[in-house]
Amino acid sequence: MTFPEMPYQRPDLAALKADYDAITARLRAAADYPAARAAFLENDALERHIQTLATLASTRHSIDTRDAFYDGESKFWNAADPELQVCRDAFIAVLLESPFRADFAAEYGDLMFQNAEMARKTFAPEIVPDLQKENDLTQEYEKLLASAQIPFEGSVCTLSQLTPYKTDADDARRLAAWKAEGRWFKENQPQMDEIYDKLVHLRDGMGKKLGYEGYTTLGYYRMQRNCYTKADIEQFRAAVVRYLVPVAERVCRAQAERLGVPYPMSYADEALMFRSGNPRPAGDADAILAMGKTFYDELSPETSVFFNTMLDGKLLDVLSTPGKASGGYCTSLPDYNVPFIFANFNGTQGDVEVVTHEAGHAFAAWTNRDRVPMQYTWPTMEACEVHSMSMEFFAWPWAEGFFGKDAAKFRYSHLAAALTFIPYGTAVDHFQHIVYEKPDLTPAERHAVWKDLLGTYMPWLRLDGDIPFYGNGESWQQKHHIYSSPFYYIDYCLAQTVSLEFWAMIQQDPKDAWAHYMAYTRQGGTKVFTELLANAGMVSPFEPDCLRSVCEAASRWLDSFDLTGIA
Repeated sequence: MTFPEMPYQRPDLAALKADYDAITARLRAAADYPAARAAFLENDALERHIQTLATLASTRHSIDTRDAFYDGESKFWNAADPELQVCRDAFIAVLLESPFRADFAAEYGDLMFQNAEMARKTFAPEIVPDLQKENDLTQEYEKLLASAQIPFEGSVCTLSQLTPYKTDADDARRLAAWKAEGRWFKENQPQMDEIYDKLVHLRDGMGKKLGYEGYTTLGYYRMQRNCYTKADIEQFRAAVVRYLVPVAERVCRAQAERLGVPYPMSYADEALMFRSGNPRPAGDADAILAMGKTFYDELSPETSVFFNTMLDGKLLDVLSTPGKASGGYCTSLPDYNVPFIFANFNGTQGDVEVVTHEAGHAFAAWTNRDRVPMQYTWPTMEACEVHSMSMEFFAWPWAEGFFGKDAAKFRYSHLAAALTFIPYGTAVDHFQHIVYEKPDLTPAERHAVWKDLLGTYMPWLRLDGDIPFYGNGESWQQKHHIYSSPFYYIDYCLAQTVSLEFWAMIQQDPKDAWAHYMAYTRQGGTKVFTELLANAGMVSPFEPDCLRSVCEAASRWLDSFDLTGIA
């Protein structure tokens, strides 16, 4: 069955609650492990079905936020999911107290109990209205971004459609695009400030209702930080400043010299890697997907079956269209044992990275599609991002097919961007820690915090007000994760560090690197992040020398890369 053919009908919420309650009662009354196991599997099947329906609604709403039916269904799920969490919490409580816990752990592993204990720390019935409001506010922000209609060169662009102009090789045109986007954000900043202020205070209140100092501890539990702490993150941030920022700054100084622009660079200049233009895909969306098929057909038998399943099932929606939500993501439809990819192709190298990055997520989910319980399909977020960011590097041997004459440009800019991204992502994380430690900061004070952090983590950017919004040091507001998934973004930084480990292995022995990648991916979500890495023979990014060594390897490669003939 293809994605457009998958049926959707709003479920009866009262009936779902009754199903949960009945399953929980059967688990509580189970006289032996087979009876307890049967109730456990029935609950897993119910969770799969609910996730499928909720995902169909949210994804189809993302595809066209103007669709009245799916807008209504998204609102239904915004309210329904927190109510269903009451039922899930009751089931988890009985599971944790089950006399057959040792039997469950012997068959399914103990991690599900660790995660269950953590999940119970994130919820109480009294925060249900807060969770519903949080969902509504996040959706309000998403719809605001999707509604953007930005006048540019006689036409009107969405945020995604404007993106190619923001990397145009013509200085005046590129700067005009950045200013046009900055003006839109500036005009809509009061609404964004209001939404975020409400979210921060709402989350701070939820944390306090659950007995925490505020939101930070709750946020870590919600992100299932089950093998590292806030102190570990602080140590990683310090390593980024010590080892990576100087390397990234050298990369950016070389960029400014190539472009012939002042250093530090403006946002508009930093977006252009080469004077002759950034790498562009060699073909249109159909050509990129066709090349994606070639890449996955040739990479391995498993990836070939996977990507052909995605194409045949119409499980990718990648064109940028009016009303479409911004960004891109991968999700899954458990009833059908398939993932789904949402994206906004816009003619930039990011289109190719969708076929590698988001499909990296999708391949991991597809590989583990039969996991029981369902939660073992995916590991925690930082572990998931290893799948995607590393897959980008495995595609390098196929760069000529994706980029044609721009293949060398792509390889250089892709690795350079990996190095400059980690400081940015770390700044996002640091910003959020400050915001939730000081929830009463005014919008102006939050902007000042971000501007100060940019000076520490991204000193190659010039903040002079030349470009509205961006030049004022307010660009954090265009990052969806800050609104919708607090504390998520450091996951990308940890994963990018591991992906650079894979990149270094690929340079030495691609087949051996792929074997390590599959050893990592086949584990699904059965282990915590650090154990997944150890089992696959990889070094944890929390190890003192990990970041330093990958920075040195990538820096040496960039320094020795022959840019002859590339202006």
